Amino acid sequence: MMVPLTGLYGGLCALLILALAFRVVRFRRSEKVGVGSGGKHYAEVLIRTHANAVEYVPIALLMMLVAEINGLSAFWLHILGSLLVLGRFLHAWGLTAGKGGYHYGRFWGTTLTWIVITAYALINIIGAF
Repeated sequence: MMVPLTGLYGGLCALLILALAFRVVRFRRSEKVGVGSGGKHYAEVLIRTHANAVEYVPIALLMMLVAEINGLSAFWLHILGSLLVLGRFLHAWGLTAGKGGYHYGRFWGTTLTWIVITAYALINIIGAF
């Protein structure tokens, strides 16, 4: 069975996660920090930005995969997949720009991510009956 839409959005999210990881690695190399943040707040923001994506993206993609296998229309898969990628980008931008504090990008990124996960969860639960 092919799942091209989960593959598409999974690939986009993977590239975002790698970009966020690269920022952490670049910091650690420049500051010669092996593990952690070296006590620098900006590094903690970079680390948490990456970790947050790693925490939320897998469950969203798992829910998307199940929905695609179960026959959810391409229209809804594209809508929800696009919102996921947009939400993750907004969150990463907002958390970084807000330096760990409040930022509308962080708020909307989190909101969109939660909407997508909730929508997929409900679609999959309802589809089970």
